Amino acid sequence: MKDTLKHRGMRNQLAQLLIEKGITDAKVLDAIRDIPRHLFMDSSFEGHAYQDKAFPIAANQTISQPYTVAFQTQLLELKPSMHVLEIGTGSGYQTAVLLKCRAKVFTIERQLELFKKTSLFFKKMGYRPKKTIFGDGYKGLPKDAPFDRIIVTAGAPEVPKALLSQLKVGGRLVIPVGFEEQIMTLYVRTTEKEFTKEEFGSFKFVPLLEDKN
Repeated sequence: MKDTLKHRGMRNQLAQLLIEKGITDAKVLDAIRDIPRHLFMDSSFEGHAYQDKAFPIAANQTISQPYTVAFQTQLLELKPSMHVLEIGTGSGYQTAVLLKCRAKVFTIERQLELFKKTSLFFKKMGYRPKKTIFGDGYKGLPKDAPFDRIIVTAGAPEVPKALLSQLKVGGRLVIPVGFEEQIMTLYVRTTEKEFTKEEFGSFKFVPLLEDKN
């Protein structure tokens, strides 16, 4: 698959739709306009790539709806060179959006099939996260902590304490919390021991898998 002028036009239309839905962060909108989402999907879904919908990828996972990606990224309030931990690499599309916003991204994937596929795709496309890790997102990445921002791209029944502990003071954690449906939740670490919490309505994600071994 190639990236054509037609694809770029469709991305501009998608960005316009996201503006109408309330996305205002210019960096996020520029990333949506710039990143060829169709290349992150199975070729049979190429025609759907610029609809505001989630679609299946490998290992029974999905590539998130563009609005969801944009909304979560906007909540992060990114600044250049921030260290961002992403839980759930998935297709790599959210990772690419974070990189376009000039974040330094550490990304963890629990599914080995997806981890291998996406790692190869990043190399081919020239996307360069600081680290791409096969591991348990519930545990975060303690040796690279603390992080300026943490984003979770799967539904968590509760907020993993390890992730809260790996956030810098002043840092932001964006996580969808719940079982069947999730509430998009923002935690801001105000002191070593205190966090504020804000909720932003319901979304639907695949579940965050925990390594039970």
